[in-house]
Parts: sequence; C-alpha cells; structure tokens
Amino acid sequence: MKLHGIFPPVTTPFKEDGSLALDRLKENINRYNETGVAGYVVIGSTGESVLLGRAEIEQVWTAARQAAGDKILIAGTGVDSTAETIARTNRAAELGYHVALVKTPYYYKGQMTAEVHAEHYLRVADAARIPLLIYSVPQFTGVAVEAPLVAQLAQHPNIIGIKESSGVMQRVGEIILRAPAGFQTLVGSATTFYPSMALGAVGGILAVADILPELCVELYEACAKGDFDEARKLQARLIDPTLTLVAKLGIPGVKFAMDRAGYYGGPPRRPLLPLNEAQKKEAERILEAAIGAGKSAD
Repeated sequence: MKLHGIFPPVTTPFKEDGSLALDRLKENINRYNETGVAGYVVIGSTGESVLLGRAEIEQVWTAARQAAGDKILIAGTGVDSTAETIARTNRAAELGYHVALVKTPYYYKGQMTAEVHAEHYLRVADAARIPLLIYSVPQFTGVAVEAPLVAQLAQHPNIIGIKESSGVMQRVGEIILRAPAGFQTLVGSATTFYPSMALGAVGGILAVADILPELCVELYEACAKGDFDEARKLQARLIDPTLTLVAKLGIPGVKFAMDRAGYYGGPPRRPLLPLNEAQKKEAERILEAAIGAGKSAD
C-alpha cells in the first residue's frame, strides 16, 4: 500500500444538538476529492475520536467510505486496549478501509515502556486484516515512539509506516535513517513538512489540509518534483495557519476555519468549546492572509 501524498484527517461534523451530521461529512469529502489529496484519515485526533461512541465511529467510517470513491482510506483504530484495537481494526477492514492508524496506548504511562508498546503493536499487526501505521502523537498522549522501536516494528510485514506528529526533526530523521527501505514515514506536523520530505518522508496527514487542501497538495508536489524554491515558499504560507488554527485553537479553530473556507466545520463536541469572538477574529485574520498570499502569488 503506497501512502504517498496528502491525507486530510477529516473532522467529524456535528449538528448544533451534538448529533452526527453525516451528510455534511459526505459533502466535505466530495469537495476534497477534487483537490488532489491521496486519501483520508477517518476517526483520527482531528476527527474527535476520543469523544465518539463505538456506534458513532462505525457510522462515520461508513459515511466516509460511501463518499471517498477511489481514494485511500485510513481508519483511526487505536485505543489503550490491545483487544479493542484489534476489534476496531478488523471492523474497519470489513467496512472497506485500506490501512489502520494505531496510536500508542498511553493511559498507564508509568508502564508504557518500549517493550509494552512493541508487544501491543506486534499483537495487533499479527491479528489485523489490513496493514498498520504506527501513530506517535506525544502532544496528546505524552508518549513518543522513538527510532529504535520503529526500526524493530518495521520488520513486521503488516506494519508499513508511521505517522510521526511530534514535529521534532531529529526524531523524524532518525526514524527514516533506521527504518528499512520501503517503510513509509508520514508526518503530522505541517510546519516541518518540507524538511521532512527532504529527509525522505513520503507524505503528510495534516490537519491544516482540512482547511487548505490545495495548498498542502501543491507543497507535496513541489517537494516530490524537487522544486525546493517553490516548496520553501509554500511551506512558509502554511506556518501561521498551522500554528494558530491547528496548534493554538485546536479542533474548534479548524472547524471554524473550515466554515470560512467553504467547507462544513460546525461545532466541536463538548467538552470542547466554540471559539470566542476574539479567537474568531484571530482565525479570520490568519486564514485571510494565507488565502490572500496565494492570490498574490498567482
């Protein structure tokens, strides 16, 4: 399974009453289908995975599958329990997903050693009916997957890559250096996308691609072609949207910016709160600057 390109980790749309807005999800994906993205992550961190029930997750997976056409589909299936992760992964396979994104168990941090993580991933990989991507997202879990463990896990034929979201370039470089040929490193930090590609990453799962998918695809294509002058310019345009709309304002910021960019963002699910007026103004300023810079470049 070749995972080269840009994969938006799609948001989960809700109605104002908090229920799922599955038609809006399909509308968003139909629009993304025209932007050149390679596929989608469904029920990842940006999809508010930890705020959804199991039945809701399956509804979202199904709706996204119906809209995605021939795009690659990656299901976020990782939870703290090894058995539940296996069950979710194989359910996603039954629903037509191609790859599972499996985040690190993290709740019992004192016991979450490299040995424990290795055992977890290898058991899931043995039982899974689709290939796995390791998901390292220490800003949420407090647990990072380091290069020696990645190199060990990469020997398993059903573990085909990693989504490395720490944004630490040394870690990204070490993973790419130590992993065997063919193991695919995708990054989750848009602020370091260009240098990660220069080191050998093959693509990105970028929350900012929910808002500015065309810009992210342009950046990937410039990197893939070796047009590094253009890549640096495009990378610069993604810095402020990523730092503000994604990192600072979080999912409420992403969803608000999606609404302003012509997609359906809608409300976040509680306990997340919608943006206040000052935050909305900040988000609008950043988004307008990013879009305006593109028009000026044209």
